[in-house]
Amino acid sequence: MSDTNTSGEIQPSDATEASAPDEQLKSAPADRETEGPLDESEANPVRPYVDLGGVKILPREGLQLRLEVEEGSQRVVAVGLDYAGSTLQVQPFAAPRTSGLWHEIREQIAEQIAKQGGTTRLSVGPFGPELLAEIPATTPGQPDSTRLARFIGVDGPRWFLRGVIAGDGAVDQEAASKIEELFRSVVVVRGKTPMPPRDLIPLHMPKTAAAADDMPSTPGA
Repeated sequence: MSDTNTSGEIQPSDATEASAPDEQLKSAPADRETEGPLDESEANPVRPYVDLGGVKILPREGLQLRLEVEEGSQRVVAVGLDYAGSTLQVQPFAAPRTSGLWHEIREQIAEQIAKQGGTTRLSVGPFGPELLAEIPATTPGQPDSTRLARFIGVDGPRWFLRGVIAGDGAVDQEAASKIEELFRSVVVVRGKTPMPPRDLIPLHMPKTAAAADDMPSTPGA
């Protein structure tokens, strides 16, 4: 499975830590512990989060939540957030305690997009290094159409949170600020269960009936 897919774990790279030890450093904003994305231990426990297992989402006006489900296993593999003309897909993964995943994962994403006939450009955003991607789109009647996306990532304590921004947030600065703030508000729940690095932290339907009614499920890619 490629890193651009939404279903399942991030696949390991052929590269080794010994060949590029500097690329194993954590990548995160300097103020991550206070401004997010937060670890469950850092979040305010009284805030009305929607509990989706590996992540908690803070409701806000105009926000639509979607769960992306793997067709065969019916496993939830990603959370989709539609907000202010943009879409944000988030996935939490287990990670080593002292080293990060984003530098290596970012290179893998670029390689996979290139194999699909797309292009990527490395940029630096509010979360650190990110990829600006132009990806071939399967639009009926438009064989040469493409879609733009921003791949962002943050290494936290024993977890890695990946985000994919599309829509207005990929091309407009004002819209980008709104969707970036939404990504900041995500809380990652790593849990205490031992997990291999790169395994998807389990996600599930919200526990409250009201939240579940407002959250459609869509098949995963």
